[in-house]
Amino acid sequence: MEGHPPGYSGVSDYVYKIFPNDLNSQDTVFGGTILSLLDRIALVVAERHSGKVCVTVSIDAVHFLAPAKKGENLIIKASINNAWNSSMEIGLKVISENGFTKEQKHIVSAYFTFVAVDVEGKPTRVPRVLPESPPEMQRFEEANHRRSHRIRGNKERAELRKTFSKEVP
Repeated sequence: MEGHPPGYSGVSDYVYKIFPNDLNSQDTVFGGTILSLLDRIALVVAERHSGKVCVTVSIDAVHFLAPAKKGENLIIKASINNAWNSSMEIGLKVISENGFTKEQKHIVSAYFTFVAVDVEGKPTRVPRVLPESPPEMQRFEEANHRRSHRIRGNKERAELRKTFSKEVP
């Protein structure tokens, strides 16, 4: 199975205007709104790369670095970092922008994992990622590191579950 460079499937500048219904009680963007946007955009990247139906498997990390406010724009960038057998890691970056002054700040970074599935809902193979630039190669290697942590964490959670009682009170 051939591969694709990250630019083949990436989303470079998805813009979302923040309105009052997007705000929490602190008048900043509700984190759930951002997560929903990121999941949808990451899905686009995963399906573009794989050419298959994809499902979200995990959100590895979401780092809320700063708030975004009413009237600002969210600019979202997404790229596939790496792909393995059926899974893919998508990295996302969110920038808030004042539409009048053009001042920008990095507010969120996140990593989502998707799996491509066939018509029966079973995992299916995906093309490799072919990094072309030094930043793409760095994201490619860092994704391998995060994947090994995810696998180790899954094994540790499975072992921990074995220690719990099967009966639910």
